[in-house]
Amino acid sequence: MFKSNNVAARIFERQIRTPAPGTSVHCARQFYENLVPSFTIYDVECPDHSFRKFTDDGQYLISFSRNHQDLIVYRPTWLSYSCKEEDCNGHEPPAKAKRFESFFHQLYCVSLAASNEFICKDFFLYMESNQFGIFATSTAQIQDAPLMGGAIPGVPSIEKITFHLLRLDDGVILDEMVFHNDYVILAYNMGVFLYDDLLAVVSLRYQTIHILQIRDSGNFVNVRAIGAFCQEDDELFLNSSSQFAGNHVDPVENYQSNSDSSFLSGIKQRLLSFIFRVTWSEESDKMQRVQNLKKKFYFHFQDYVDLMISKVQFLDRHHLLIKFGGVVDGGLSRTADHHPSFFAVYNMETTEIVAFYQNAADDLYHLFEQYCDHLHATSRNSLHMNFVSSHSNNIHAQDQLKCMKNKASNTSQFVKKMLSSLPFSCQSQSPSPYFDQSLFRFDEKLISAGDRHRQLTDHPIKFISRRRHILKFKIKSGPEFGSTDGRSKKISSFLFHPFLPLALSIQQTLFLQPPVVNIHFRR
Repeated sequence: MFKSNNVAARIFERQIRTPAPGTSVHCARQFYENLVPSFTIYDVECPDHSFRKFTDDGQYLISFSRNHQDLIVYRPTWLSYSCKEEDCNGHEPPAKAKRFESFFHQLYCVSLAASNEFICKDFFLYMESNQFGIFATSTAQIQDAPLMGGAIPGVPSIEKITFHLLRLDDGVILDEMVFHNDYVILAYNMGVFLYDDLLAVVSLRYQTIHILQIRDSGNFVNVRAIGAFCQEDDELFLNSSSQFAGNHVDPVENYQSNSDSSFLSGIKQRLLSFIFRVTWSEESDKMQRVQNLKKKFYFHFQDYVDLMISKVQFLDRHHLLIKFGGVVDGGLSRTADHHPSFFAVYNMETTEIVAFYQNAADDLYHLFEQYCDHLHATSRNSLHMNFVSSHSNNIHAQDQLKCMKNKASNTSQFVKKMLSSLPFSCQSQSPSPYFDQSLFRFDEKLISAGDRHRQLTDHPIKFISRRRHILKFKIKSGPEFGSTDGRSKKISSFLFHPFLPLALSIQQTLFLQPPVVNIHFRR
């Protein structure tokens, strides 16, 4: 739409020209080509906190104390000062610009963790409609915990995991949900998914998906638990059946206490019956059908029985995408793309499996390639997350994916590697317009919209305009002239505001030294 690179000319052009239907927001985002964080203040004087992220609406910056006991919430402000010179941009900012408080105002500090608990610094979920924040605290992990109540062997235990529902406006803790002697992967929200007001928590230790609802009043409400049972009255039905047969031993309790029991969990029963019916319907001839069942179902029957729920996400309010695979050393396999795993689409209302794929299935990769936005399943109230670039909505990301696929020596392994990211972690991408690949080009090996720490690089990261092919700005983590200590391993992270030209780059070492924080902003 815009021909000029001048802000004033763009504003005038916006007044006299109307964008094509459905493109007004995308045209407005082109203004970010002019509004970039072009100035950096290095090594800002800031508190020794662990900074997590900006909320998706940009209202809050979430951080935790270094001892992982307290939550500290800031509100972004902006550096303001007076300048008496004619050319203010040619002079260095005043000394107060080196202080963190010049850019962020502390709202409150709340103690979340008890004496033997610690805040999970890599876990945070934000409910934008109510401005609720979900945080997690836990006790230390126990590797060789005794098995009880149907716990899975080989999965560690955490004595207490607490999810805190907090109102971010004033820091009031509204409710808590506690899981005892369980194991949930909290890092980067991998074991928890939030969709609208529904929260899914995956218990690896008990192979159960807990569905919770967050009420507007600020309460956690148990909706259902999917695992040993699928319907609310499954347990009652099994108990009544055993009593009718004259057997007063609870079959479910017997199943939970004995791993060799003939009872399979409800979700596993649904999965096996779906695989059987699909395999049965592949052949119409009776003899061919029997042979097909032997080869595709009975031969792999024990492999299907041994599958474990490892990760879950919502597709909508009624459907879950469940990943079945192996759990190695109490977590997801480090080389998950090399191990067989499966994906199932589960309808919570009908308790049916409606689709089942292996991790090398071409039809699932086609869905991943064409409909990646649907797999991210952002909440309806999240406005900023609708513009995150992906290979299904951005031609540049699509070309990059096709290039990677063409360079791959083994297509099957490439498909497995791509699909290993499913199900997507909740709220794991930044909605910042500077990660919009239709506006800017950058090295995704060094920085991306994904919520991950990266190896520190001594070179600045360049953001180049897609339209004009010129350098618009660059950012660098760590000291301005590099670090003098080359022995310690350093990692960096970048926190971009969702819509302001403001970003934090944070350099950390593995020895709990104070982080080096740089602030990048438009002067």
